[in-house]
Amino acid sequence: MNDTFLAIVNPAAGGGRSEKLAGAQLARLKEKGLRVDAIASMAPGHAAQLAHEAYEQGYRRFLAVGGDGTAHEIINGIFSQEGRTDRVEIGFLPLGTGNSFLRDFREDGSGSSMEALLAGRKRSVDVIRLRHEGGVIYSFNLLSVGFTADVAALTNRVFKPFGHLGYLLGVFVRVAQLKRRPFKLRCDKDASWDERRCLFLTFNNSKYTGGTMLIAPEADPADGLIEFVRWGPIGRLGLLKMLPRLYDGTHTKHPLAETRRVKRVEFALDEPVDVMIDGEVVTVRAEALDILPGALDVYV
Repeated sequence: MNDTFLAIVNPAAGGGRSEKLAGAQLARLKEKGLRVDAIASMAPGHAAQLAHEAYEQGYRRFLAVGGDGTAHEIINGIFSQEGRTDRVEIGFLPLGTGNSFLRDFREDGSGSSMEALLAGRKRSVDVIRLRHEGGVIYSFNLLSVGFTADVAALTNRVFKPFGHLGYLLGVFVRVAQLKRRPFKLRCDKDASWDERRCLFLTFNNSKYTGGTMLIAPEADPADGLIEFVRWGPIGRLGLLKMLPRLYDGTHTKHPLAETRRVKRVEFALDEPVDVMIDGEVVTVRAEALDILPGALDVYV
């Protein structure tokens, strides 16, 4: 087993910020005595392929140099490895636009991440597993459907070059196009299916999304549970009034909001839907979610 870190750099993360800053930050880690190899991803999905191949070559320590999407690809490349038994460690050089996961632990993402790596400070966190019609996807941050996924889809496809402003543009466009629809599901030992219309459903391992949106204020990435947040069919005016509360977590106090802590979710969807996973969007027919307790060691 190789005890060297493999840094997988996404040059496009943060609108090109990663490409400009990654070299200096990696050099600083090496100067401090950390053993680091580095490789750049060239296209969406490439980081997952690189991580998969690196695991086969004996790497067990990884650095995600970019945003949440980069870490998401690395984790999926590793966890998709058949017969995987060794534990894996991942650190972050957060040079992307979101970096939501790290906000659960520290405000100063880049500085504290380097400090954690140099100090060897790590902790075990859970991983959420989504089974869908075409396979399996793993998440370290959150999954969502409905309004939040609609916003992420539009942001990624149209507004991503604008960074955080692009996310806000996506929010306001989706408010104008507001959809409130059911996603048939049941959790744990529920006897019946929930078919109520809703604005969104989120299934959270950590608290934040979109960089600063406190979508699941009670989520704990190491409690072995999925924090499930449901918001009912609020109208446009009500949503506009409530949007600021999505950033301080008080939206969960709204009469249309519900939260639960669950271990498993089953879906009975008629067709594929957009699902936001760790800031990325896929269109899949979801079948089930479950939690892998303490499955990943992260430097935070």
